[in-house]
Amino acid sequence: MTGVAALTLPGAVFETRLREVLRSRVEFIELIGEDLVAAGGKRARPAVTYLAAQALGAGPQSPLWDATTDLAVCVELLHSASLLHDDLIDDADTRRGQPAAFRRFGNVVSVMSGDFMLSRLLTLLAAMPQGAALTRAFGEAASQICEGEVLQFQVAAYADYRLEHYLDVIHGKTAALVELAASAPALLLEAPGAQREALATFGREYGLAFQMRDDLLDLTGEEATLGKPVGGDLREGKATLPVLHLLDGPYADEVREVLERRAAHPGDVGRIRELAWSQGAAERTREEIRRRAGLAVRALEALPSSEAREALADLARHEIDRSR
Repeated sequence: MTGVAALTLPGAVFETRLREVLRSRVEFIELIGEDLVAAGGKRARPAVTYLAAQALGAGPQSPLWDATTDLAVCVELLHSASLLHDDLIDDADTRRGQPAAFRRFGNVVSVMSGDFMLSRLLTLLAAMPQGAALTRAFGEAASQICEGEVLQFQVAAYADYRLEHYLDVIHGKTAALVELAASAPALLLEAPGAQREALATFGREYGLAFQMRDDLLDLTGEEATLGKPVGGDLREGKATLPVLHLLDGPYADEVREVLERRAAHPGDVGRIRELAWSQGAAERTREEIRRRAGLAVRALEALPSSEAREALADLARHEIDRSR
């Protein structure tokens, strides 16, 4: 990432503040919160919030920098709450190499701990400048996340495979939160509307490109590189973009049968993987990822040139060739 050394990204101050916000007098909630802090991870979405604020001219010496950190914490809390709920819905065994929270503490504790995180972020937002606007933005994003998750199940249940559904699903699944992470600093800092819209567009298009790349790797990636089996989406009956392209081609009936039986037959995943390459579906998906990444980068031209703007652009460009 260009110029990272000169930029402020989530670090010790962020982690300390996250730990403070997650404190609870209830041990099980405290343990789940501590797992979140200890697991660390890339903090990709808070990083977008920090970079967006710096692209708007803010920095560690700015009067609203502490509020910017709290905003990044809120983004991470919304993401983490959704993951706690998703793991239970997906019956997942692990999260970041550790047993999923509901496996350790049970369904009720896991769900209520996610709700605890949501309540904490609402408390933080209420105390911020522009709190009403920020709360509205977070509420809208949370609604889109919920709708995307439910729509994904609805599409699989009805076998109603359409591009518009796919885009709605991945917007809710990924892009809505990235869009929020990028645009919320513009609300906090009262940036001009054109800059706020530019950051929202960046976040949306970058988020879509990111999820399209994940979906393409799930079908065409290398298991040794990914660290997990390919074909997970097929086994869940999810029609991702390369599969949608195949449903428009001469092998549509065969592909639909594989989807509807959730790749239950030996060789199903390998067959769809082969078709994705031979019928050009993989390349068409790569072209769409490039297009979305390009839209994200061009949206940033509404902001002043800076290291932070270039770092954001690099995030989008990275999706063009990401292999894991």
